[in-house]
Amino acid sequence: MTIALLLVISSLLAACGSSDEEVLTVYSGRSENLIAPLLEDFTTSTGIEVEVRYGESADLALLIDEEGDRSPADVFISQSPGAVGFLAERNILRPLDSELLDLVPRRWRNAEGMWVGVSGRVRVLVYNEDLVDESGLPDSVFELADEQYRGLIGLAPGNGSFQDFVTILRETHGDDVALEWLTAMNDNEAVAYAGNSAIVQAVGRGEIPMGLVNHYYNHRALAEDPSLPSRNHYFPSGDVGSVLIATAVGILQSSDDSELGARFVSFLLGDDAQMFLAGETFEYPLALDVEPAVELPSLAVVGSALGDLDGLGGGLERTKELIGESGLEAP
Repeated sequence: MTIALLLVISSLLAACGSSDEEVLTVYSGRSENLIAPLLEDFTTSTGIEVEVRYGESADLALLIDEEGDRSPADVFISQSPGAVGFLAERNILRPLDSELLDLVPRRWRNAEGMWVGVSGRVRVLVYNEDLVDESGLPDSVFELADEQYRGLIGLAPGNGSFQDFVTILRETHGDDVALEWLTAMNDNEAVAYAGNSAIVQAVGRGEIPMGLVNHYYNHRALAEDPSLPSRNHYFPSGDVGSVLIATAVGILQSSDDSELGARFVSFLLGDDAQMFLAGETFEYPLALDVEPAVELPSLAVVGSALGDLDGLGGGLERTKELIGESGLEAP
């Protein structure tokens, strides 16, 4: 047998092997340490290989928009509804089947069925119990602009979750109220941090007594060091300070095999994946009939000042403008 014939046979065998290999490409705005174990489990249980690109949700959404029909991505996982809503508005996502949508309560999914929530975190006021009397905690996020809290509040103007909170504030109370609150927070000398973890750490050290964060950051800190004096304060039901922000997933219109994407979304909403997400970060699992891994307030009590999650997609740009106008700046 000639060398040329051997090469032809090898090429044909390789082609036959590759045609049977199913590969799913995921763009993920959630971090590798959280998602990678789930991707490995998905491959193990289905035999489908996963190629993943990690990045900031907003950056990945803009990249997908720029790539258009040429995007290699099949599925987009967004840190929040804002970035995935951006793609939904541009008709880049395909509608999910009702079988997938029905795995999640209606309030945690896109009205047009373009994306679905996977897990959620509630905005809270983390505080140092050695420095703050629990009985004196505010009843509303709007109270934080009062003189008595001058220089005492940490926040993260450049953080995506803070920006989503401000967008929901705009949705529920209007741009004028949102800008007034942001400006008042700046005038009241709110302390800017790079992100939620930095705020929780600062509160734990006693550097500042309070800060606005997502609820699970303090649970993670306490899991590592139960002696920390940091505690979560949930604003009363209906206050915009305790909204839930959902991690969301959608399938691209340009995907060559939407069935693979649907299998992946179904996997993320299954009990095993939901319990992993809840146990890894102490978030709220959003699939029906799955309980949080730690004791958390019921979503029937918190997260009720929801606003329009779909409105986040078109609102982030204006939100950033308002934050800039207020004088708040990321460190």
